[in-house]
Amino acid sequence: MQYISFGPFGVLMTLAMVVFIVYNVKRAEKSGGNLFIRRIPGLNAIDEAIGRATEMGRPVLMVPGIGTLNAISVQAINIFAKVTQTAAKFATPVKICVADAAVYTVAQETIRDVYQREGCIERYNVETVQFVSDRQFAFAAGVAGMIRREKAAATFFLGEFYAESLIFAESANAEGAIQVAGSTQTTQTPFFVAACDYVLIGDEYYAASAYLTREPILVGSLVGQDWCKILIASFIVIGFAANSFERIQPRTQIFEKGTSRPITPE
Repeated sequence: MQYISFGPFGVLMTLAMVVFIVYNVKRAEKSGGNLFIRRIPGLNAIDEAIGRATEMGRPVLMVPGIGTLNAISVQAINIFAKVTQTAAKFATPVKICVADAAVYTVAQETIRDVYQREGCIERYNVETVQFVSDRQFAFAAGVAGMIRREKAAATFFLGEFYAESLIFAESANAEGAIQVAGSTQTTQTPFFVAACDYVLIGDEYYAASAYLTREPILVGSLVGQDWCKILIASFIVIGFAANSFERIQPRTQIFEKGTSRPITPE
């Protein structure tokens, strides 16, 4: 495909994005991160899910997908850290099942730090984060078995999921667990929607860190990007309207001097 250069327009759009993000980061810093972010039901259900697990004396089980250590799995671990922070206050046991060695190491350190910050490091167990298998269906079978054996009262499936998504969701559904799920693989989202209580769809997954932590930089960046999307959508609408207006204008033909034969433009 031939490269298309947008010239100064591309530079202006980049500058607009930078200005929007920097401006909103400053706004977020002044307001303590209290800029408006649309309500995300799946994240609001964290307290409900942990409260139910605490009342029933059953664990919370979390799975960051089967992907490698990347932005998707790190985002899932950040959400799980927030879940663990709330669970640690009520001494609710948590289980995290991973399928990648690097993700296992990062998750283990992150969860241990959460318990240490909450002042209850004695509640941390090295088996809280478990490496199950790096094979897709061996991992699916291991996690499904753990859900049934541990009688999980709440489950969080966030990350890269493929054919194993429905296995997890149906296993947790059979135990009556509250389920919060979200996947960057759009082909798996319908399965989560069908079997889970709450599902993070599209940008909700990437907005989770800003929504939960209210860090000014994260919140400002999120709002700034939304402003950029609105600007781009406005250009699309204006371009569509201008092109449509041009097409409905009557055509003007130019004839050769002294004849009725029109001149065809080169």
